[in-house]
Amino acid sequence: MTVYSSVDARIDALVPSWLTLPEVAERLGLEVTRIRPLIKEGQLIAVRRGENKVLMVPGDFIGDGKIVKGLPGTLTLLKDDGFTDDEALEWLFTPDPTLPGTPANALRENRGTEVKRRAQALAV
Repeated sequence: MTVYSSVDARIDALVPSWLTLPEVAERLGLEVTRIRPLIKEGQLIAVRRGENKVLMVPGDFIGDGKIVKGLPGTLTLLKDDGFTDDEALEWLFTPDPTLPGTPANALRENRGTEVKRRAQALAV
């Protein structure tokens, strides 16, 4: 069984918007029952937020009716580098002046090759 951590306040502040699993399903045009498998497969990260500990996904992970291009591969690289979900979220949403912007923004702007290169370099 997948264990979902509660999001750290520092990371929560970095992520500009969050979506519930039904909202993710709606934006992807999928049944809500398909979202947890996407999380389990590592295509998305979800954390528990708020008083009710609702499972949520960063809104920036969902683009025009699909998961942002390059995100699943980047998440795999970060996981292979030993990153926890919280550490991956922190890395993806921390501004990097050399990118510029955040890695999550760069993925949304179709600059995934550079993001993946930087994720691979973290393992060195």
